[in-house]
Amino acid sequence: MSSIIAHGIRTLGVVGAGQMGTGIALVAVLRAKVPVLLHDRSPEQVKKGLSLVDKLLAKDVGKGRLTSDQAKEAMDRINVVGDMKSLRDVDMVVEAVSENLSLKQSIFASFAKELRPDAILATNTSSISITKIAASAIPVGVSATSDPGKQSAGRVVGLHFFNPVPVMKLVELISALQTTTDTLDRARAFAVACGKEVTVSKDVPGFVSNALLMPFINEAIMCLEKGIATRENIDTTLKLGMNHPMGPLQLADFIGLDTCLAIQQTLYEGTRDSKYRPSVLLERMVDAQWLGKKNGKGFYEYDINA
Repeated sequence: MSSIIAHGIRTLGVVGAGQMGTGIALVAVLRAKVPVLLHDRSPEQVKKGLSLVDKLLAKDVGKGRLTSDQAKEAMDRINVVGDMKSLRDVDMVVEAVSENLSLKQSIFASFAKELRPDAILATNTSSISITKIAASAIPVGVSATSDPGKQSAGRVVGLHFFNPVPVMKLVELISALQTTTDTLDRARAFAVACGKEVTVSKDVPGFVSNALLMPFINEAIMCLEKGIATRENIDTTLKLGMNHPMGPLQLADFIGLDTCLAIQQTLYEGTRDSKYRPSVLLERMVDAQWLGKKNGKGFYEYDINA
């Protein structure tokens, strides 16, 4: 009961049924015990997402972490909805779509139109300005400096979960210039209720996590591009020499090469610093639709049916 009082979230909306969205839905229903309304414009993606949740719950049952009843209760807390209007009564919504500013702005404009005026509007972006996203949540015709404009933008917050969400312990909390203290406090409390540790970053390109991680991955790709070392030698050097659990090229595959490129482009465009220029090889691999583990080919090959 105390966690409900702390964050006040009795129903959560999640927009985006990919790995991140379904992962966020899973920790919400399983750890925070909050019912979730899940929306994605692709029925096929919803089907895949729910299948992943079912598979993860079955794995936990098989390992004795959950009972069958607990897994069923968690699954039953997730309900799929067909449009934004169906999210109108949620206390909080988390947007978890691809790293595309215009797409996110369109979604947050819809949130402002369709959702309750007191609902928290969170984005799971891993690099894009929360302040820009918050500005798009101000209804058309309303001044950003008016009380209604401040109230609408003030409920937007960055809540950056990490992939895979059920496993990774961190959530990065980012305030827009407009975000209110109450929104930040409730978003933090919700992340804690989901079983996460919370760190805080200012609203800068990439925040703390990706401002450090993506240039590291990009440099590793450039080493491969220049022929300095093979993919195996690059990854093994970091695994055995620096005790990293996986090498940077394998990690890029797990993140998704399209996501890595989008974040690197955000860093470069947001700072105009040449040290963030994306590797040409990364750009070409995304052009070829070699996106990593999620579609079977990146720097390594994967069985997508495994």
